Amino acid sequence: KMGFAPMLSVAVLLGTLAAFPAAVHSIGVCYGVVANNLPGPSEVVQLYRSKGIDSMRIYFADAAALNALSGSNIGLIMDVGNGNLSSLASSPSAAAGWVRDNIQAYPGVSFRYIAVGNEVQGSDTANILPAMRNVNSALVAAGLGNIKVSTSVRFDAFADTFPPSSGRFRDDYMTPIARFLATTGAPLLANVYPYFAYKDDQESGQKNIMLNYATFQPGTTVVDNGNRLTYTCLFDAMVDSIYAALEKAGTPSVSVVVSESGWPSAGGKVGASVNNAQTYNQGLINHVRGGTPKKRRALETYIFAMFDENGKPGDEIEKHFGLFNPNKSPSYSISF
Repeated sequence: KMGFAPMLSVAVLLGTLAAFPAAVHSIGVCYGVVANNLPGPSEVVQLYRSKGIDSMRIYFADAAALNALSGSNIGLIMDVGNGNLSSLASSPSAAAGWVRDNIQAYPGVSFRYIAVGNEVQGSDTANILPAMRNVNSALVAAGLGNIKVSTSVRFDAFADTFPPSSGRFRDDYMTPIARFLATTGAPLLANVYPYFAYKDDQESGQKNIMLNYATFQPGTTVVDNGNRLTYTCLFDAMVDSIYAALEKAGTPSVSVVVSESGWPSAGGKVGASVNNAQTYNQGLINHVRGGTPKKRRALETYIFAMFDENGKPGDEIEKHFGLFNPNKSPSYSISF
């Protein structure tokens, strides 16, 4: 492909790059704040900018973070917060108020997507689509229809994910959501963690997943007889199973944004080490600009997370996903 480069003027090349910013900058980082020792939002935004990280995800409408982001040109995924789902689903006026208070009030912020729910479980899944509709209608009414509304799902929202071509939605509620995304042009946000697939496989005793395959290292090749594609990393196989599920739902036009992916650097569990975290996350950064075997285009992806979070509940590993320490020093060497 490089052989054609001399035929293109520098101006044409630069113009092409400017027209497709996502293809150039495909990596963001999630900014979680479940900790009591983190730097303030202005310092955090400065750290993003100093490292060349041009996209962020926040998990609620955090006024301090939004003020710090104003004028930064950092593209933002903002969650509505799962606790707001029922009110946003039942009340268009509540959705309009939420948009007014948390988006229109911050005209200097580069909102990209609104995540209506993150990994919603149980009966609350019934609120996702009505809340998405109401928030989307409120954005359109406010002249902000360029901000796309989606929801962020766990990977277990998908079933039969191996081989990738067999992927489908596990539950019926997802198909109407996918169809709504198809009508608005919004992507499906999905949290994709090869780490947890690897950990579960090792702990179950099956040991089918090799560490190199889970961490973007060479040595394992898997051929999917269904789509005739070859896979050299687990991440690609997982993402392509999501594309397969979207096709089976009749929504092949819906794209995927990986709204979380990462690897823990500590916590005592299988594979949680500084070396594996560095290998995975650097591999992820280097890999996603080339897309997956099924979709060879830059895949917008958000690494979880900017900092270790000492207040995270659950397993000890949950506290150790940070790229940076609370004092802003890198957890390990990483290049964006």
